[in-house]
Amino acid sequence: MKYPPPRDIPASQITPEAVYLARRQWMGLGLATPLLALAGCADAVEEPAPAAPRSTGSPDGFRTGEELTTFQDASTYNNFYEFGTGKGDPVRNAGTLKPSPWSVVVGGEAEITGTFALEDLLRPHAVQDRIYRLRCVEGWSMVIPWQGIALADVLRRFKPTSRAKYVAFTTLADRAQMPGIRFPALDWPYREGLRMDEAMNPLSLLATGMYGKPLPNQNGAPLRLVVPWKYGFKSIKSIVRIDFTEQMPVTSWNQSQPEEYGFYSNVNPAVDHPRWSQASERRIAGTASKLFAERIATLPFNGYADQVASMYSGMDLRRWF
Repeated sequence: MKYPPPRDIPASQITPEAVYLARRQWMGLGLATPLLALAGCADAVEEPAPAAPRSTGSPDGFRTGEELTTFQDASTYNNFYEFGTGKGDPVRNAGTLKPSPWSVVVGGEAEITGTFALEDLLRPHAVQDRIYRLRCVEGWSMVIPWQGIALADVLRRFKPTSRAKYVAFTTLADRAQMPGIRFPALDWPYREGLRMDEAMNPLSLLATGMYGKPLPNQNGAPLRLVVPWKYGFKSIKSIVRIDFTEQMPVTSWNQSQPEEYGFYSNVNPAVDHPRWSQASERRIAGTASKLFAERIATLPFNGYADQVASMYSGMDLRRWF
């Protein structure tokens, strides 16, 4: 089955630009929830039985036939703690971010290192269109059309050495641009990491846009990671540094709450978060309200097991969660 590319998304599924620029917000429950309550925002009441899993519809994993989340929801309901801990805080506060000019430092175990302007970092690779599911550890998920460059294509350019076992990423931490870092929600700057084979997997994407437009500030402009088989917090935003390391790098949520957030953070419905089940998720797509969106069964590796499960063969995925 063939699916239309993101540029052919029906206009009814995309918020008009004037509305987006006006920053009209969804003002539902939970926008001012404190940090720990936000991290545990899955329903406290008993959930109905989840619906049957949906087909991914793509042998390589780059596409899905599932209904797209609207641009309005994807750009106004998200986590970006550098701009606040509420779901509506990023779109309200991210106007202070200056995504251009932008540079990224590349360091560590590689033959080529240095500071690179964003356009030089990404040149000469072609931007690709991909439609990925993104599953939040809190129990909700979205289906988003992304534009970006395969992470592997960018990393190969720097010729990582045999000592490079991991890739570490760091987010911008600028109090003038990011009001959220004035508060100790996490140990700033935000940091994430992948094992080298995970980083080189074809699904790993350095995203520069979504819905056919450059990334909005609140979604990680101008450069973010998208790792679709892992929980959303692994997809670090507004990247300013990439390091090749021999040792497993420190990552922000694992450092903050190691009993709840492991380094790998693969979507695994059989391993509950200590405070809620991960067996089902609320799919925010189409025109459904976020409060009453359809609940569906969560798939192992977020539905990308055919593409990634072999990387974890022989690992105890309850221990290495």
